[in-house]
Amino acid sequence: MAPSADNNLVVSKIKLERMFSMKGGKGEASYANNSQAQAQHARSMLHLLRETLDGVEIKSSKAPFVVVDLGCSCGSNTIYMIDVIVKHMIKRYEALDIEPPEFSAFFSDLPSNDFNTLFQLLPPLANHGGSSMEECLAANGHRSFFAAGVPGSFYRRLFPSASVNFFYSAFSLHWLSQVPESVMDKRSTAYNEGKVFIESAKESTAAAYRKQWQSDLGDFLSSRKREMVRGGSMFLVCLGRTSVNPTDQGGAGLLFGTHFQDAWNDLVHEGLISNEERDSFNIPVYAASLQDFKEVVEADGSFAINKLEVFRGGSPLVVNHPEDANEIGRALANTCRSVCGVLVDAHIGDSLSHDLFSRVETRATASADQILEQLQFFHIVASLSFT
Repeated sequence: MAPSADNNLVVSKIKLERMFSMKGGKGEASYANNSQAQAQHARSMLHLLRETLDGVEIKSSKAPFVVVDLGCSCGSNTIYMIDVIVKHMIKRYEALDIEPPEFSAFFSDLPSNDFNTLFQLLPPLANHGGSSMEECLAANGHRSFFAAGVPGSFYRRLFPSASVNFFYSAFSLHWLSQVPESVMDKRSTAYNEGKVFIESAKESTAAAYRKQWQSDLGDFLSSRKREMVRGGSMFLVCLGRTSVNPTDQGGAGLLFGTHFQDAWNDLVHEGLISNEERDSFNIPVYAASLQDFKEVVEADGSFAINKLEVFRGGSPLVVNHPEDANEIGRALANTCRSVCGVLVDAHIGDSLSHDLFSRVETRATASADQILEQLQFFHIVASLSFT
């Protein structure tokens, strides 16, 4: 049985942190098998990432160069990006005729993340003993960095003071630390009655989401400035929007505010769940505007903004046969389930969750042409330096 709306008022930051993750394992709806679009979007931004890496201050030191992926999840994307970062920095050291240091990479996500699947994907460490860095890099199928996992919320401290040279985070900072309490409170004007997301919601609901997101980003920056070495940089990518209206969430709105929303309504109309059970579930995602982001960075005052722009990422779906409506419907349902299925399972149970996503698939299949045409994600891309 799903928890009541009143109980959800105390299901705040700590409970979400302990239970939330992308869907683990290697099944059809797992994140590992539904993150090809994220890989394409990330690779399309590699030139922006390399520009940020070119701004990292290089120091001749015996200390390791530390790279962190915040929100690494459990697929191969994070391993590829860390490899890109390390190899680019090695080339920078060599161009300056400085012996490259050893590289240490930390993969960080919430404790419930499927670190086992991630570490199974890691290639073996290249043998540094007696080998040059060039020989290590030339070793096919090997990695040139030491690896470790760090469980915990990136809205708090995760690393020792002044220990990290470069932070990378992609497709994670749009996830809130919690659903705003006012959104779950029937007594509040921000109560999101009849909805599970803020797409087309009331202005007061969207304002509560915006306030929570900006508070979370402030906590994120406050933690990073304590952990980063002077001269270090961050490359951050999160869902963004082009509209000034926060109730227009763009691609996130189409993913969570249409077929997903309608599937919840189906369960209510069929008597499988109550209105209260639907209304006590909200997706903790906020697609910010550039102004939302800029306000927080400037208020913190510790980071220089090298680049801040909205980047068109494209569709979150990867389909082999765009003329096949069934494949499109299945892809949208699996994509949705891979990122929020854990939350749905916890709220209404595995059986009803299966029913819900089956209805998402049916509805998406019936609207396949519209989905292909309209489902586009925009991302905020930020390059920040700590000086």
